[in-house]
Amino acid sequence: MNSIRTPKRRLITSALPYANGPIHVGHMAGAYLPADIYVRYLRSAGEEVVWVCGSDEHGAAITLRAKKDGITPKEIVDRYHNEMQGAFKGLDISFDHYSRTSSEKHHKVAQDFFLKLLENKSFEVKTEEQYFDQEADQFLADRYITGSCPKCQAEGAYGDQCEKCGSTLSPRELINPKSTLSGSKPVLKPTTLWYLPMGRHEGWLREYIEKGVLNGELHHDAKKWKSHVVGQCKSWIDGGLQSRAMTRDLKWGVPVPVEGAEGKVLYVWLDAPLGYITSTMEWAEKNGQDWRKWWQDPETELMHFIGKDNIVFHCIIFPILLKEHGDFNLPHQVPANEFMNLEGDKISTSRNWAVWVSEFLENNPESSDPMRYVLTSIMPEQKDSEFTWNDYRDRINNELADVLGNFVNRVLVLTRKYYEGAVPAILEGQKLTEVDTSLINELESASEKIGDLILRFRFREAQLEAMNIARKGNKYLTEEEPWKLQKTDPARVEVIMHLACQVVGNLGVLLEPFLPRTAEKISISFGVSGSKWNDASPSLVKPGTILGDLPILFSKVDEETVGAEIAKLGDNDTDKKLNIMPQKEQTTFDNFTSMDLRVATVTECIPVEKTKKLLQLTVDTGLDIRTVVSGIAEHFSPEEVIGRKVVLLVNLAPRNIRGVESQGMVLMATTDDGKLRFITPEEGVNAGDVIS
Repeated sequence: MNSIRTPKRRLITSALPYANGPIHVGHMAGAYLPADIYVRYLRSAGEEVVWVCGSDEHGAAITLRAKKDGITPKEIVDRYHNEMQGAFKGLDISFDHYSRTSSEKHHKVAQDFFLKLLENKSFEVKTEEQYFDQEADQFLADRYITGSCPKCQAEGAYGDQCEKCGSTLSPRELINPKSTLSGSKPVLKPTTLWYLPMGRHEGWLREYIEKGVLNGELHHDAKKWKSHVVGQCKSWIDGGLQSRAMTRDLKWGVPVPVEGAEGKVLYVWLDAPLGYITSTMEWAEKNGQDWRKWWQDPETELMHFIGKDNIVFHCIIFPILLKEHGDFNLPHQVPANEFMNLEGDKISTSRNWAVWVSEFLENNPESSDPMRYVLTSIMPEQKDSEFTWNDYRDRINNELADVLGNFVNRVLVLTRKYYEGAVPAILEGQKLTEVDTSLINELESASEKIGDLILRFRFREAQLEAMNIARKGNKYLTEEEPWKLQKTDPARVEVIMHLACQVVGNLGVLLEPFLPRTAEKISISFGVSGSKWNDASPSLVKPGTILGDLPILFSKVDEETVGAEIAKLGDNDTDKKLNIMPQKEQTTFDNFTSMDLRVATVTECIPVEKTKKLLQLTVDTGLDIRTVVSGIAEHFSPEEVIGRKVVLLVNLAPRNIRGVESQGMVLMATTDDGKLRFITPEEGVNAGDVIS
């Protein structure tokens, strides 16, 4: 069996983020910051590398968010495609290209890929029963169904995954399933879908995942894959791989390019990872390259940076699709990270228990590097980690400000004081002490040591090693005390300050993958701008270099800031803005005054027969007694409604609803978690009072 080739180039991808909400720090620490560190290192080391990503703009999550906000899926993806790019830019995430799966080009790429698989007989076409919402009159995709998880019994599990225990599910496994569209219990109805028979791939997948062997050849070093990645895949394979539908009955997505498949789209986990290919194609077109060498040349190494919830899709489903197509490289590494928690709890977008990147950087525009530093320090590489604002404060104050910032400032001030800002030289014949030699040795080995850790995806350790250079420089300066020697032994001070300047200059190179803005400031000030990774050495900074101006690198974080950030967490009025429905189009005063809104009293209430959502209300409007049908049965029992004073639109044209004539509309408020609440008039008003 041949040994593994040294790659000629690397293609890096990061999980396509769903364009249905903003980016939070957990996303960044999972798939984007680690990839950015890795790619920045490769670029600096002179490696040929391309890093692609893009917005995942299909799937049930998009349509659910659109339904919740009362707008179209296109409006949702456009909004968050732009918002997410702003968050990435704000944290200096340096993609080579960022695409989107709703583009016309991607639709063509995905459809051509599907047709090739169809030609290769990769699918099974089955007509099977799927859940159908009779009230919404549509088949239900995985995310349109919730119920109790069969593995951990948690409520609210989705039809494809339980977010409580992380188990991958199918809709038929859910206990007490219900539709997220209407809240009703779905029924089973036959539909025809294209399935990927994954069971037939178990043999080669096991060799590929556990041994790194593909088609009898050594493809990658399986021992270098993270244990939780291999473990999760092995668990799936050991449990027996089941056929998975590669199409869905939905209106939003890439249409299935087959006659008779109207109303069907490609499954998002076929469509989305193909976005990596589309993004590479777009990058290649802009840069005059052939995209095929990045996906089909065996000397290219393919690597996916993801979170642990995407392991199965990138290590099992996507490799099956690529192998079935026959013309593509399979992933050589999938360095998935675990999850990041927040202040003792799981990050939750619905509860606003999150640190939103765009919002944070908007309020703290100089905090890109500090946030990168903290997230790297606690990156969930092998197990779940936790972000807290107190830890954020301590790391910024005690490490970035007191160690790195203080050291750089001391070197700059002393060099200006003793040598008018010019880096001193070590005179010929000047003896070096054991401490000097030790520091020189540290600088000689630093780039290789840090680079090796980065290549092994040990980013926390790599950043720590880079910061240790600053710590050692700080210690060296403190213990050698040049300020005490300047009058008695100026030649010795020149050695000390020369080496101190070398330490700072090297930090301008070694910190670039982690703290790009800080590294750039240091590099410019110490005359090493444009230096690459292999340039780092004890002779990087040239004697005689005039040091430039350098502002204080890091401001300290105070208790008030920490308190304010903690106060933002949770379901408070300020942060509900994230989930509030956007303002509707402007109306006119005349339109408003034409609506007759009055206080009414509910005198009777009964369920509407053969429905689960509707209640039939008898209301006293002060003008008459009338009947109103309202879709509130899932939120209120008849007993809870009788006797209430409500706000009623009385001049709405009558409408027949399930055989009952409804003569008006009760006004309700919808909370950000989808619950209905009555708009209750204050005490002292009576039935018939006009609202104006």
